[in-house]
Amino acid sequence: MPLSDEEQRILDEIEARLAQDDPRLVEQVGRTTLSTHLSRRIRLSSLAFGVGFFLMLFSFATELWVAAVGFVVMVLSALLVARYTRQLGRDQVRALQQEGGLSSAFARIVARIRRPSEPPPQ
Repeated sequence: MPLSDEEQRILDEIEARLAQDDPRLVEQVGRTTLSTHLSRRIRLSSLAFGVGFFLMLFSFATELWVAAVGFVVMVLSALLVARYTRQLGRDQVRALQQEGGLSSAFARIVARIRRPSEPPPQ
């Protein structure tokens, strides 16, 4: 349902005030897309997976509870990567691969996770 003229005017006023009050926020929101947001989260989750792996690897022999925490971090971060990858979608993965947002090897892995029965995008 389209906005009425009065509602559109009010919305335009709110946008103008926001642009005056916080132009940096308006610029950041204008240039951030869903794919850049999700790819940032995938990178952070992958980093957390690496941290959990090293926690588990280097503390297994000495402190078993620290290794267990590392394992939990690995599992949770892997679940997050899978969730964010599903949210990306096949077309967005292909666009990220073409624009260099993801390395080609990582993009192929993401595409395989996304649709295991289909061949990876070329």
